[in-house]
Amino acid sequence: MLLRTTLSAAALALLLVACGGGNDYERLVSFGDSLSDVGSYRTPGIASVGGGKYTVNGTGNKIWVEHIADAAGLPAPCAAQTGLNASGPLEAFAAPVQNNPGCTVYSQGGSRVTDPIGPANAALTASPDPAVAAQGLLGQLTVPLVTQVANHLSTHGSFRRDDLVLVLAGGNDLFMLSGAIPARVAELAPTLGVEAATQQAAGEAVEAMGVAGGELANLVRTQVLARGARRVVVVNLPNVGLTPSSIGQGPQAQALASAMSQAFNSQLAAGLANVRGVLLVDAYTRGTTQATDGTFTNATTPACDTASPLNPLQGSSLTCTTASTLTGVDVSRYAYADSVHPTPYAHRLLADFVEQEMRRVGWF
Repeated sequence: MLLRTTLSAAALALLLVACGGGNDYERLVSFGDSLSDVGSYRTPGIASVGGGKYTVNGTGNKIWVEHIADAAGLPAPCAAQTGLNASGPLEAFAAPVQNNPGCTVYSQGGSRVTDPIGPANAALTASPDPAVAAQGLLGQLTVPLVTQVANHLSTHGSFRRDDLVLVLAGGNDLFMLSGAIPARVAELAPTLGVEAATQQAAGEAVEAMGVAGGELANLVRTQVLARGARRVVVVNLPNVGLTPSSIGQGPQAQALASAMSQAFNSQLAAGLANVRGVLLVDAYTRGTTQATDGTFTNATTPACDTASPLNPLQGSSLTCTTASTLTGVDVSRYAYADSVHPTPYAHRLLADFVEQEMRRVGWF
């Protein structure tokens, strides 16, 4: 009986390895945006004010990819590229772009799936709209995921069997597409009228999000799995309609943001259905439930004080720290750091869910 049990355990171990299971990771590789950015923009200027990640920055405060690295027994992940093209009043935060071949977190704040111009990219300073131009002063690099993957392949040649690959994106495609709706409405209104123009512009934005979701699925299949990766965790887009940003814009904006999130996730799921080596984690459904089930003490108000003099980028969690959160308020279980980015607590919950799903399929 002892021999039979031992053989069964050994057979199970071999099966897990053959299927890409077991906690035998040697490297974490991450592609994505600000939700997975471990410090792409932690320039000397940003670091001097305690910032660097899009959450409440502080000692021991980690984002979800860092927690997953801990769970996998891997070293603390670092940014594959750093720098910031800040200008004007934000020039003190600028730093030359530098590639770090020993680091494999390619995720950057502002990154989209294929479009290189995301939120706060320096190219936006050329916009005739003063508000948009002002956003570009931060000069985020916003390297899109298609280029992030290409950069990894250029440096490393391929993925390794012992890589744990994490993917999460879509939010910046949503922000840029929804931000372009007013201009599209103005273009269509003379012919269609404002109401019909608004409906068409919104419909186009939803459709474009579906395209982006399909593009991400194709990227994972053809440039990640096909180039050697065996275990790829793809986290779908959380419900952007529940963010303080969407809530502040009213019910219609909330509904549109949720519809855009769903369109992205639908095509992402369709493109990855029954694809071996992919674990698709449903952060949308999980987060939607947690928003109202008491998981958070506050799921609608940013923990970072938007008027704090200790945060030079008062509307952004990039330079928010524990010293610049709401005064006299326990924000330890708030959902959002700023209008769209999770707190360390929310990141911990996401990491726990991802780890739970990985254990379910034998990847931990």
